[in-house]
Amino acid sequence: MTVVLRTRQASANRSTIGAPDAISIMTGVTQNILVVEDDRPTRELIARYLREHAFAVETVTNGREMDRYLSQNRADLIVLDLMLPGEDGLSLCRRLRIESPTPVIILTAKGEDVDRILGLEMGADDYLAKPFNPRELLARINAVLRRRNSASSPGAAVTRLKFQSWTIDLRLRELRDPEGAQVPLTSAEFDLLQAFCERPGRILTRDSLLNITRGRPENGFGRSIDVLVSRLRRKLDRTEGTSVIRTVRIGGYIFTPVVEEA
Repeated sequence: MTVVLRTRQASANRSTIGAPDAISIMTGVTQNILVVEDDRPTRELIARYLREHAFAVETVTNGREMDRYLSQNRADLIVLDLMLPGEDGLSLCRRLRIESPTPVIILTAKGEDVDRILGLEMGADDYLAKPFNPRELLARINAVLRRRNSASSPGAAVTRLKFQSWTIDLRLRELRDPEGAQVPLTSAEFDLLQAFCERPGRILTRDSLLNITRGRPENGFGRSIDVLVSRLRRKLDRTEGTSVIRTVRIGGYIFTPVVEEA
């Protein structure tokens, strides 16, 4: 799918070309990004821009090439276009969520809300509509990796919370059910659950949840929070007709259980 990326402020970008990326500095390890994009100009521009910011980047054009690469290599994050030849991006995103905890950022056609919402339902951690400025893609990649790396840092204090016999480990980013079994969560799902657990009994609007979990407001995209809440409910609710996350009329949610330190 052909897309034109915005290149305004190119002169400002030049001043940062070759500068170490904040994530690489913070972790001391080069982060590996896999770009799955069939449009050559878009693919090459993304790869070049990320490499200029100290990421290691590999590119593939379809699902078969992605599977082949991941069978032999590690990716810290995957940038995934939805409009791909053969198996489409939604199907690939669904498979990735089953097989791997690797964060996924999807690229969607501008204005295609259905694709964006479906991508989140399939487990994507974030999304970006085309056309886009590569600086915004870089910022979103950094945000997703920063949340994951800060939570798993060896120097971070071990913090565990419990609610209704569930246990959430904020350092390991794990959720365990009352029987002790680990419940798989995407990065975005875990961030939302953590936000709820740290603010139980409080009304949290969609905008406040977006700011807490992603560090930015997203005008017109409150539905992304609704999608994540729906996914969490399916994993947490054990009794039909009741939910640990209650909807309030003002356009927000309340996490109803009592939360304690484990």
